[in-house]
Amino acid sequence: MAVHEAGHVLGALLTGGTVKVVVLHPLKISCTVLSHNPHPLLVTWAGPVIGVLIPLAAFGVAAGIRMPGAYLLRFFAGFCLIANGAYIGVGSIERIYDADDLLRHGSQTWHLWLFGAVTIPLGLLLWHRLGRISDLARLEAR
Repeated sequence: MAVHEAGHVLGALLTGGTVKVVVLHPLKISCTVLSHNPHPLLVTWAGPVIGVLIPLAAFGVAAGIRMPGAYLLRFFAGFCLIANGAYIGVGSIERIYDADDLLRHGSQTWHLWLFGAVTIPLGLLLWHRLGRISDLARLEAR
């Protein structure tokens, strides 16, 4: 949630918006509240897009330099892809939170479905390539 909300904050700052508060709570859906938002569609898309690009980039760098424990970043990147994709793609059906904002500000439903259709399988692929959970436990013990 923190990476996703960081995307909203970055989107707001880059488009002249003013962040009022960022709410992060482990038992609730996080949110970023802006007091001024001149580009709501861009700011709303920035959350899920940055929310998947930052973890993917972190994993890519870690894998590229063969960092020990890079598989943890692979797991995290996969999780972020699945979570953001499901939140936006499936969220369009019930029009929840960011999905509702995206639709109200001009995105088409198929845009949200396409985002989910790309990110969810990619996240599952990253997880699949990790192997079995028991394999991860053995890697951690090393």
